[in-house]
Amino acid sequence: MTPPRPVSAVVFDMDGLLVDTEALFRDVMMEVTRRRGLELPLGVFLRMVGLQRDASRAVALAHFGPAFDYEPWIAEAWGLANARIAVGVAVKDGVVELLDFLDAAGLPRAVATSSSHAAVAANLGPSGLLARFQAVVADGDYQRGKPHPDPFLVAASRLSVEPSACLALEDSHNGVRAAHAAGMMTVMVPDLLEATQEMRALCVTVADTLHAVREMLGG
Repeated sequence: MTPPRPVSAVVFDMDGLLVDTEALFRDVMMEVTRRRGLELPLGVFLRMVGLQRDASRAVALAHFGPAFDYEPWIAEAWGLANARIAVGVAVKDGVVELLDFLDAAGLPRAVATSSSHAAVAANLGPSGLLARFQAVVADGDYQRGKPHPDPFLVAASRLSVEPSACLALEDSHNGVRAAHAAGMMTVMVPDLLEATQEMRALCVTVADTLHAVREMLGG
């Protein structure tokens, strides 16, 4: 399938799309939960995927109860996750080839993520991916996080491209909702979350890998 309109820029999510961090976060959060004698069901974790910190906190408290000591729990999870990321995080299949194609095509690109700028630097810096983006939009750069369109609208603004001329690449349901609400041509590349009927309705297509996205763009 080809995009419904000419593509002038590409906006990427980060976790689960560029780097294989969603599975890492899943395992870490379940581990620190078990240390407290509790369980974090997979379905609860998946509802957190793609959300900013406050929204993720609300999901956790809805599951564990309002008396749950959230801050030490999430701090321990992030500490363990960062220790593992420091060892090295895997780049997702097809990322480098797609970026090479976008370079050759002269198409600018941005990252639009719910993670912090520090997390972006830690995840994308060591592999050299960070330098390949003209803009990075992270937590703190917008008022409302995904599933609101704000991260994608800020990314389009920083690239000086109309949102409708941007191709947005996402792996999460909340990310797809955000990109679609921003008016972008949205492609879901599933990671931990499957492409539901709702997701397929919001996307121009669902791609198995970023290689398929490159082929869709003519690479």
